[in-house]
Amino acid sequence: MEIEREAIVQVVISAVALVAFIGATVYVATTYSANGGLTPQGGTALVGAIGLFVIVMLGAGIWLERQEF
Repeated sequence: MEIEREAIVQVVISAVALVAFIGATVYVATTYSANGGLTPQGGTALVGAIGLFVIVMLGAGIWLERQEF
């Protein structure tokens, strides 16, 4: 079974972005936690992490679409 190079690149880029997002989420949760919850600044940072993830995935999708494999 042979996997196309394009599929491998897509999986790797998605996996790297997902690991970075999980890392950012864990960082925000550990840095901005108080009394078992998230502080208001932590909520803002979490929304920022989600927004950054969406922008990174958008950029990766556009970049992948323009590549010729």
